[in-house]
Amino acid sequence: MGETTEPTGDALPFLQRRVRWFGLVSGTMVLAFYLYRLVSAWSDETLWHPSMWTHAAAGVSLLSMWLALGGAQHGARWVRAVETAGLSLASTLLVMMGTYIPLIAQPGLIVVMALAIVHLARAIYVPSSARRTLVLSALAGVAMVVVMFEAILRVDLKGLQAIVPELRDMSQVSFASALAMESGAWWLLFGSLAVAASQVIYGLRKQVGSIRALGQYHIEAELGAGGMGIVYRARHALLRRETAVKLLPPERAGQATLQRFEREVKLTARLKHPNTVTVYDYGRTPDGMFYYAMELLEGATLEQLVRGSGAQPVARVAHVLAQAAGALAEAHELGLIHRDVKPANIMLCNQGGQMDVVKVLDFGLVKEMKKGASPQLTQEDAITGTPLYISPEALTNPEAVDARSDLYALGAVGYYLLAGDDVFRGESLIEVCSKHLLEQPEPPSVRRGGDIPKALEQLVLDCLAKKPEQRPQTARDFLERLASAGAEPWTARQAEAWWREHGAGVRIASLAPTATGRTIQVDLGWRKS
Repeated sequence: MGETTEPTGDALPFLQRRVRWFGLVSGTMVLAFYLYRLVSAWSDETLWHPSMWTHAAAGVSLLSMWLALGGAQHGARWVRAVETAGLSLASTLLVMMGTYIPLIAQPGLIVVMALAIVHLARAIYVPSSARRTLVLSALAGVAMVVVMFEAILRVDLKGLQAIVPELRDMSQVSFASALAMESGAWWLLFGSLAVAASQVIYGLRKQVGSIRALGQYHIEAELGAGGMGIVYRARHALLRRETAVKLLPPERAGQATLQRFEREVKLTARLKHPNTVTVYDYGRTPDGMFYYAMELLEGATLEQLVRGSGAQPVARVAHVLAQAAGALAEAHELGLIHRDVKPANIMLCNQGGQMDVVKVLDFGLVKEMKKGASPQLTQEDAITGTPLYISPEALTNPEAVDARSDLYALGAVGYYLLAGDDVFRGESLIEVCSKHLLEQPEPPSVRRGGDIPKALEQLVLDCLAKKPEQRPQTARDFLERLASAGAEPWTARQAEAWWREHGAGVRIASLAPTATGRTIQVDLGWRKS
């Protein structure tokens, strides 16, 4: 709960600004209520009444913080001293104000409300630990109870007892104690709210501050969130290069999840293909949060592309499939399979002035195929993938999944681009999965309502074969067949013309996980029982 160090660097100007704003806002509110009292009961007696000038002095003491912290940057001790002095003086003056207010006007309640406004404003505006807020609130509360008790001891109790029969059996001390403790009880409530506000707001500020600078990367904005972390736009502190930083938040940082997250970046970092998203760096924050930095991509996923413009030109489909297959070929040859190939994980970007550069994203579910590899951190006997693009063997025998499962998904992506629709649709997850297991896909040319080179269509349908041995056996095989499939080349001029004509209907976004086409992981351990 406590502040272990004084603010430094960027935090010190922020603290000074917030204390100034606290003084300005709270002082203005106190003086506004003073003017209301003055106008609503205007008279010379009201103007010079002690409760009025102590009220005004409290407002001025708060505003003095605004003046004292103006101009040049001050040290942390001076900022904290001004805050403590201004708040303490204002609290004392407000308590004194209550001693001059007639008992019939309920001075205790008035003082509590005035203190609550000031201390809650401080909890909202000033970065402070709950411990510091608790100390300041407790000091104000004790002072209020003591001063109110002393003031009520001087009240003419006999006169009140003549008017209020219920008070006749009370002594002066018990009467003063009862009213002072009632005020104290109300302050306990509002003071607790101030402490809670500081705890929440200060905690959030610390959490945000801890992720504003990850290693040498300065966080600028959140781009999106997925099951394995949150992606932020960031900038390298020295190179000034825009970067995407993926962070595993503390609430998801179980040991198994952290190991899986770290494994993801290490595996992805091994991939150097130009059509695979590039990982620059990874590490941990001082408080143990894991992150990695990768190239920031601006473009549209294939899912966004088809949703915005429908089925794609045949030449473009072949162009996209060739680049995606090249990225998968490198991964497969390194003994890695992606396991979540889908339109939402393939992005079209404009890089170095070149249009329609493919980037394969999100190797968060990647699996090693090499014999003797370390035990998998993905759950054994689990279906992992996206239902609309999952291979039959991933449903029936997840442990047997190999590179040909990625080619099944790539065929489904090609089908989606050619037909403008998914291979199989259904009302439920079970229905979709059963179609992947049992139903033959309709040729994409039927869905498209137009011509597709027969060799290209057959390649897509072969990738969607139920049995892995009936598909292309490697991504290199896929690329060889694609090269002779009869599709026209997709030129830079065609890409530019397409984006001019259709780009307005396609949502352009930065690299971020997508919530659509959801990934599933279903425990199949029950089959062993």
